[in-house]
Amino acid sequence: MLIDSHAHLDMDNFKDDLESVIERAVEGGVDKIITIGTDLASSKKALEIAKRYDFIYSTVGFHPHDADSATDEDIEELRSMADDPKVVGWGEIGLDFFYNKSVKDRQIEILKKQLETAYDINLPVVIHNREGDKELLDVLQSCRSTGHKGVIHCFSSDLKTAEIFIDMGFYISIPGIVTFKKADTLKEVAAGIPIERLLVETDCPFLAPVPKRGKRNEPFYVTYTAKTVAELRDMDFEELARITTANCKTLFNIE
Repeated sequence: MLIDSHAHLDMDNFKDDLESVIERAVEGGVDKIITIGTDLASSKKALEIAKRYDFIYSTVGFHPHDADSATDEDIEELRSMADDPKVVGWGEIGLDFFYNKSVKDRQIEILKKQLETAYDINLPVVIHNREGDKELLDVLQSCRSTGHKGVIHCFSSDLKTAEIFIDMGFYISIPGIVTFKKADTLKEVAAGIPIERLLVETDCPFLAPVPKRGKRNEPFYVTYTAKTVAELRDMDFEELARITTANCKTLFNIE
């Protein structure tokens, strides 16, 4: 059994065959899915999907791409939504200085507000980080003196940086990129971090792993990612699946 710790089932890529996508995941051994909100509308749709299935959970949050459009009222509405028991985390939040779809200072401001809100209501955070290591670490260190509770999703930095995040209290989630031939840095991370801090994800519909690379990603494909990580760590696939599933359940407080 596996958990896809990060999916985007609300996106239009799944509008025509969501039922089939979910059936394939269940039949292929994916025990649970966490579908992730990226703005107010996305978070509402993610929660609606989660409420239809016992084994699907959701998060709420504003992605850094959407920081410019986020308002205090929106964040308060997300906070109200977070009272629902199917909401298990706050995110996807963070920094993205590769695409810069929102102004840098605004990304940092909205990240701080969401971190404070999430920790105030005791929800783990799901953090997106692209080319923002220094600024993200500065924000995290400034906003909380005790350990953090959350995951750096779709991890793309090096092992040393992963170890810093882990020391702060975070889990590291490995995406399908780890199956790509030239993903040496991520392979080193997947093999080297403590297994009790390791999660696997699809980030579907994006970043489909080999042998599905170039196609629409979906939750079942987390199996390919997990098998690659197990090989990198020289361990049985079933054992890796068991441990990453337990890690995910612990982080998001799900049974």
